[in-house]
Amino acid sequence: MRRRGNLRAGSADVVVIGAGHSGLAMSHSLAARGIDHVVLERGVVANSWVNERWDSLRLLTPNWQSSLPGYRYSGADPDGYMSMPDVIDFIQGYARHTAAPVITNTEVISLQSDVAGYRMVTNQGQLRARAVVVASGAFNQPSVPAISKFIPAEIAQLTPREYRNPTQLDPGGVLVVGGSATGLQLADEIHASGRPVTLAVGEHVRMPRVYRGKDIQHWMHVVGLSDEHYRAIDDIERARRVPSPQLIGSNSGRMLDLNALQQAGVRLSGKLAAVRDGKLQFSGGLRNVCALADLKMNRLLERIDAWVSAHDAVAKATPAERFAPTAVDASPCLELDPKSAGITTVIWATGFRPDYSWLQLPVLDHKGRIRHDGGIVDPGLVVMGLPYLRRRKSSFIHGAEDDARDLSLHLAGHLDAAALRDQFRVGARGLPPTPCMLPGLAGRA
Repeated sequence: MRRRGNLRAGSADVVVIGAGHSGLAMSHSLAARGIDHVVLERGVVANSWVNERWDSLRLLTPNWQSSLPGYRYSGADPDGYMSMPDVIDFIQGYARHTAAPVITNTEVISLQSDVAGYRMVTNQGQLRARAVVVASGAFNQPSVPAISKFIPAEIAQLTPREYRNPTQLDPGGVLVVGGSATGLQLADEIHASGRPVTLAVGEHVRMPRVYRGKDIQHWMHVVGLSDEHYRAIDDIERARRVPSPQLIGSNSGRMLDLNALQQAGVRLSGKLAAVRDGKLQFSGGLRNVCALADLKMNRLLERIDAWVSAHDAVAKATPAERFAPTAVDASPCLELDPKSAGITTVIWATGFRPDYSWLQLPVLDHKGRIRHDGGIVDPGLVVMGLPYLRRRKSSFIHGAEDDARDLSLHLAGHLDAAALRDQFRVGARGLPPTPCMLPGLAGRA
């Protein structure tokens, strides 16, 4: 594997941008088709996991589900959940296993169209390619709302990208904004450290860690929910914006939801709506968003129950169950003076977004999101690793294999068409056409 070096002006059939699990899965699929390619990584392999995650983070999926093309978890704890160091070892081990052609510490500064495809300017030089795979990640930049600028100056503000553990926080209370997986996990950890925590909750997805004796991901897989195709969804753009489920990777099977946090002593409020005169003002819709999350969870459980009954699997599963509705105070907090409440830190667990500032092509919508059809942006440009890219599981590690297979097949067709065009142009000039004008295509499966 090429680790680092000056990237002299050159070319490749395909350039993959990003050496996380999605980029490496695509590299494996391209190699299996005999397609010449290189993988550019701004830092090190699995860079986001190495440099941009908090210490206690674990995967939301069980170890048995951790797989990439030709590679899967083989440890002694298939029902456990990988820690951050485990994930780093897994992804970096995969890069070594596949001998992926990775060039690290190579940041793409700009990507532009070129007469023969695309041209990249990097901090190591320039590179041209017939096709490009954008696998730079869906979670590059924290999505911090504009309201953050009105938080009183004496209150520290952090994002999950900057947070590592509770010891870095100032003494005092903490407001965690965001009720999805990240917000719940941070609220839980920080409260356990002895600090009072308030959690501001907006739209969220409630989900049990274990249902009918099996991890919820088992049911998502066997029922077919994880493999639901993007073309089968009525409003795919809406589906791609659904928050991550309220789960925690815990061998205890613990269900981490709003009820569990309240029982531990975490205070709930509605969505942070405004800051006026230094006071925090919250939405009054907490009861409604919690009721909607409960409703959707129960619909999921009913779908699982129906599958169990239809497949004669009742004897193999524990009885169906339902969970207590989310408890909401009759008069939830609508306004809070952070000074009198002792709040010294706000953590914005309000999601992430990709960084496409280097993408100098007309492929972004008015909100800066890349436009694509199941990962295909243009014939020679595809994207990997985004939520619900081609399937519900697309953004998970185990979801990369199917997407890489589909999109590498698309790129193979694009490269074949480009080769035929080149042959035609050469033949039209009176020169004998050659069987293959692009390096690395000969012998491709």
